Amino acid sequence: MKYKLIHKTEYKYAEAVNNYHSLLCLAPRTLPNQLCQGFTIQVTPEPSQLIERTDFYGNTTHYFSLHSPHKNLTVLTTGIVEILTESTGSLFIPSEVTCRAARERLKSDRAMKINVLEYVLPSPLVKWDAEIKAYAQDCFRDDMPLYECVKALCRKIYTEFDFVPDFTTVNTPIKEVLAAKKGVCQDFSHLAIACIRSFGFAARYVSGYLETLPPPGRPKLQGSDASHAWISVFIPDYGWCDFDPTNNIVPGERHIVTAWGRDYSDVPPLKGIIFSYGKHTLKVEVDVIPL
Repeated sequence: MKYKLIHKTEYKYAEAVNNYHSLLCLAPRTLPNQLCQGFTIQVTPEPSQLIERTDFYGNTTHYFSLHSPHKNLTVLTTGIVEILTESTGSLFIPSEVTCRAARERLKSDRAMKINVLEYVLPSPLVKWDAEIKAYAQDCFRDDMPLYECVKALCRKIYTEFDFVPDFTTVNTPIKEVLAAKKGVCQDFSHLAIACIRSFGFAARYVSGYLETLPPPGRPKLQGSDASHAWISVFIPDYGWCDFDPTNNIVPGERHIVTAWGRDYSDVPPLKGIIFSYGKHTLKVEVDVIPL
């Protein structure tokens, strides 16, 4: 499958902004099963500089700054991505490594522990307590495969939570999401990561896109009209395995990866510093177009 990704962000300010510094994290990653065949950025007004960087997690980021007064800012990115699939179908066999075995490996294998430690510890937006661990307790049994336990957790979140846009913000605590039983893909991913880490396993936050158009005869998936988010869990002897708790599926050719980190705060699509005052409005439009 090949896709064209269009991500448009528009800011409108009540008062002129004199200086603006921004960091974009929107370029699709190139992975064994995903090829980024082109990526362009158009900023209006034109920035004084646009610098490409690679962050700590290997994500491609772009920095730009504006130093002239403006009341409107538009950032338009366009990418071409090809998702590679096995012509004979998936060759992946779900891991049988149990929770007990995985936990012991993470404790005894020093190199492995160092490699994934940052994804085991609390992060700025992912913290947990006894209540969050208790929520996932029935999904994690020491004698069960870790892979199946994570699938059970994602199924539980999908079944018990409602997808409600605009109910939360990027700063809404996980405990509030758990109490309300509603949120968006970012919230469900943060909750799942918190639950998984509470049992001593490594989980990371994955940012990307989900194909907008559903296959014939199938319903549209939630979160497909905006940036999407899901999780990846490290399983010894298998590596990182992705799960989408928002839609209760294992990500496949319709999921497109842009970045990953400990949580959303590591990989927001766009973040910036404004030197001004007054209110502003934000509009984001996303299109994932099959080619």
